[in-house]
Amino acid sequence: MKMLSSIGSLEDVPAFIGAIKAGHGRVSGFGHRVYKNYDPRAKIIRDVAYEVFEVTGKNPLLDIALKLEEVALADDYFISRKLYPNVDFYSGLIYQAMGFPLDMFTVLFAIARTSGWLAHWKEMLAKDSKIARPRQIYTGCAERSYVPIESRS
Repeated sequence: MKMLSSIGSLEDVPAFIGAIKAGHGRVSGFGHRVYKNYDPRAKIIRDVAYEVFEVTGKNPLLDIALKLEEVALADDYFISRKLYPNVDFYSGLIYQAMGFPLDMFTVLFAIARTSGWLAHWKEMLAKDSKIARPRQIYTGCAERSYVPIESRS
């Protein structure tokens, strides 16, 4: 949301893209560790954004997001680096339309990922993992005694 707001207007999208290509920043919501082509979830959530805006009214930042996506998807700089919109590119617009404050977006992103994180954890326990997340394996004490807060140091 901050990035889209900072762009300013549709006319400023090409200049923003030029700055990115010159090494001045990144495009938030682009790229994915697994999806090396267009993230299929991004298309779904973009369509959901339209449905949400029918109820809440259209966010003017949507036009900037759409223009940014259009320009980036036609630019070899982004294509060669496999930088395509991911699911988060449009979800912030939806959260804002629903009235969530910007400070809550990270929490909402985490809530949306919880089932995926649990699935990865379960997959790691089965030793059949495509993406290893070794820090998910707890190696601490198996059992600890409860210490009342007033007795803690």
